[in-house]
Amino acid sequence: MTLEQLRKNLSALDKQLVELIAERQQIVGEIGKSKLSTGTGTRDYGREKDVLDMGRQQAIELGVDPDLVEGMLQQLILTSLESQERDRVIAEGKGNGRRALVIGGAGKMGRWFVDFFVSQGFETIIADTTVEDGPGRFRNWTDGGVDFDYIVVAAPLAVSGRILAQLAVLKPGGLIFDIGSLKSPLIDGLRELQRSGCRVTSLHPMYGPDTRLLSGRHLIFCDVGDSDATAAAKELFASTMVEQLDMSLEDHDRLIAYVLGLSHALNIAFFTALAESGEAAPKLAQRSSTTFDSQLLVSAAVAGDNPRLYFEIQNLNKYGLGPLDALCDAANRIRETVAGGDEEAFVDLMKKGRDYLALRG
Repeated sequence: MTLEQLRKNLSALDKQLVELIAERQQIVGEIGKSKLSTGTGTRDYGREKDVLDMGRQQAIELGVDPDLVEGMLQQLILTSLESQERDRVIAEGKGNGRRALVIGGAGKMGRWFVDFFVSQGFETIIADTTVEDGPGRFRNWTDGGVDFDYIVVAAPLAVSGRILAQLAVLKPGGLIFDIGSLKSPLIDGLRELQRSGCRVTSLHPMYGPDTRLLSGRHLIFCDVGDSDATAAAKELFASTMVEQLDMSLEDHDRLIAYVLGLSHALNIAFFTALAESGEAAPKLAQRSSTTFDSQLLVSAAVAGDNPRLYFEIQNLNKYGLGPLDALCDAANRIRETVAGGDEEAFVDLMKKGRDYLALRG
């Protein structure tokens, strides 16, 4: 058989694969409808494990790389879950003609919340200094009034506190929540809202604006003294598969200093060292290792995000310098052990890290 004939056969098989995927997605749609009608949860981890185990076993029997098959099946499962979650959010939409205002709605995360509210049937208004006034859009958020069922403050941290304080004066009747990455710059405004009798709580989505599937993602809820408001905010996300986490305002920034502040700083230090190394990026990429590629992927995502937001996360957190000092100290200790040829001290550092990471659960 000639090379051309072999390639023709391969193309025919590829076509069949796409047709089978399309057929699978149709069945997935029917399964989603069945789950909705019976009140069954979207995700079934036991079923997913069975599918992956079956795929790996069949791959081994056929002499195919089981990791390849598992990776393909995982992607199909995630695509299916994404479709089912989206359909469930729409079907169980809580909008019913109600209204939502997203202040900062033209920003990345603001846009995510706009899309989320629209998908649930809310009449959703965007207020953002970057837009021109028009239908459903206001440059100045006060121009649209405050007669909304939900008001989301998704503006930069530097101005969100001021917006919350202004809302406390206006006393809207709807539920108000911010989505700030830090809470210490917002606490005064949140407390003012609570004291003025407004329904208020505070959220922190631990996912980015490109997130389509909320399964496996975390959404933090910080109660401001109004448990009913927090419960109402949680109900808004009940049709999704997001993991809802409770955290006090006081604990939030201390923990986030490590979860975001430290991880951001590590990646910024990594790509800064590369950028100032004098080595050409293509040259390094051609000689990269698995570890380097993985780190480069995360660092590239950080480098491509909003630098002003990242500065706010570092600069406005009163706990922020502690993790930065710890990072500098750790880097210095690594340097000292390498420069001094102290292999045992180096091994101890790695062992300590291995033991700590083993406790993640």
